[in-house]
Amino acid sequence: MSTTPDNRALRARAAIVGAATYGCGEAPGMNDMTLLVRAAHAAVADAGLTMQDIDGLCTASASATMWPMPVVEHLGINPSYVDGTMLGGSSFVAHLLPAMRALEAGQCTAVLVCYGSAQRSATFGRSQVVASRRFLDPQPYEYPYEPLLPVSAYALAASRHMHQFGTTRRQLAEVAVAARAWAGKNPEAFLRDPLTIDEVLGARMVSDPLSVRDCCLVTDGGGAFVLVRADRARDLPRPPVYVLGTATAVWNRQISAMHDLTRTAATQSGAQAYAMAGLGARDMDMVQLYDAFTINTLLFLEDLGFCAKGEGGAFVEGGAIAPGGRLAVNTNGGGLSCVHPGMYGIFALIEAVRQLRGEGGERQLAQARTALVHANGGTLSSQATAVLGTADAL
Repeated sequence: MSTTPDNRALRARAAIVGAATYGCGEAPGMNDMTLLVRAAHAAVADAGLTMQDIDGLCTASASATMWPMPVVEHLGINPSYVDGTMLGGSSFVAHLLPAMRALEAGQCTAVLVCYGSAQRSATFGRSQVVASRRFLDPQPYEYPYEPLLPVSAYALAASRHMHQFGTTRRQLAEVAVAARAWAGKNPEAFLRDPLTIDEVLGARMVSDPLSVRDCCLVTDGGGAFVLVRADRARDLPRPPVYVLGTATAVWNRQISAMHDLTRTAATQSGAQAYAMAGLGARDMDMVQLYDAFTINTLLFLEDLGFCAKGEGGAFVEGGAIAPGGRLAVNTNGGGLSCVHPGMYGIFALIEAVRQLRGEGGERQLAQARTALVHANGGTLSSQATAVLGTADAL
């Protein structure tokens, strides 16, 4: 494994000063670009800026290979820094470190990170995206067998975790129930009705051992945030949310290429983000994880140091990550109950920003100074981690 890069000089040198979502849930009549543009304008306005102030752009899409170009057209901007790196759902957290370097170098002064997907409502929806990936993203050792991707890949990881560590379906169900309890406190969440362990266990099986309630939503939604240098952030109207640490790691594309189905590259991205921040898991007031499937939450809690490997199931028992539990996880309801329009990572980060700014409403945490945000892309393929904090955490 590669040595840990020393990015400590960039700690808290940039801050998120604006964030917004748009059209989360169902947005009939809208397409990916419409949702992105509306979220982008809302985030820029939230930062107290205009679109003409934006000279950096980070964006990605599962349905277009040259996505930044039409985004530039629709936003009417002329960026001096552009990043269209596509790493699946981890992309928008992965965009942080390159954007921070561009800001530090003076290449740009305000970076807009934005995403939109009408996966639920659009004619070109989830099934078409999955079909197109056979040509755009070939996986030669898996696609010939026509697995139900991505769910079957995560079911494989879940089965291995259960075999190796004795994890149970009931423990996986705890993740879904906790997410729904948080969603019940969030007016933006798509599913807010109470959910029980037995309902998760009795739900329609999709790919053994994962039932439909172990799987993320299919929704529409747009999200965006604005990143500037810390010295500029102090002059803008919103409380700055500082990027204390961030890192990205990729070990594989196909899940069949993973050396260990229960250990992800989050072990690397998390360790590097913590090192940059000078903090650890024990210092986090909340955790916002990419919970595309219930097994994700267990794997990432383990790999990011909140419990030992194999202890994720026991860690979440008894509502430990639900409201009132010992660790606040996915306080918006996550991809399981709040929003999941194809790629969720940007929404996890926006929820952390809202919590750190004290904008969580009924779900607001009493102590919100630090947040761990972790995003996943592909089939446990790419992992991106960020440690965010308020001025009190500097």
